[in-house]
Amino acid sequence: MMIMMRAAVAAAALALSLPVTAAHAAEAPAAVPQVLPMGVAVSALPLAAEDRTGYQRTSFKHWNAGANPSDGCNTRAEVLIAEAVEAPEVGPGCTLTGGVWWSYYDEQAVTPAGALDIDHMVPLAEAWDSGASSWTAARREAYANDLGQDGSLVAVTARSNRSKADQDPSQWLPPAPGALCRYGAEWTATKLRWGLAVDEAERDRLMEIAAGCGGTEVEFTPAP
Repeated sequence: MMIMMRAAVAAAALALSLPVTAAHAAEAPAAVPQVLPMGVAVSALPLAAEDRTGYQRTSFKHWNAGANPSDGCNTRAEVLIAEAVEAPEVGPGCTLTGGVWWSYYDEQAVTPAGALDIDHMVPLAEAWDSGASSWTAARREAYANDLGQDGSLVAVTARSNRSKADQDPSQWLPPAPGALCRYGAEWTATKLRWGLAVDEAERDRLMEIAAGCGGTEVEFTPAP
């Protein structure tokens, strides 16, 4: 079992580190989603000390015009439309009326749309600490408006989002016990997708979560 786990970690690390050369970028196939047991996925995360030097929230432009700029819906609105359990009416200028959402952090049904925050699964400050400080402005904007992977952005109650703030799983976890495995998996998936590191306390807490979430898998697609 240990040999199989080490092989899986090595394969995941290799897949994340393979470069795409400029000569072949245009003909490279679309990234294929990867699925790993949660413990293996956590082990594949690079380990590094965090550094918040120079961080400003404005370094991550959001919300932008979203996936379809012509429809008038910005990223926030697109997340709300995608995650609604009862669809809202979409009016002129992407005004949302009605609709119901499920905030899984605290297991609350929420309406109207204005009562929700859109949480960056890995907060912007945490992303900066973990590697995004070296990115271009365009890549930070892509991160802050990531619609390419479920769980990177999530509609939740304003109270739970503001309680979380910029804390990692060693400092904050969702209050609903049933949310723990999903949250740990989505946090890990987001960090793997963007090649972000973890510090020791964060990794240790993720491994504790994984140990109690047998059978939970982490699915992620490396960001372009």
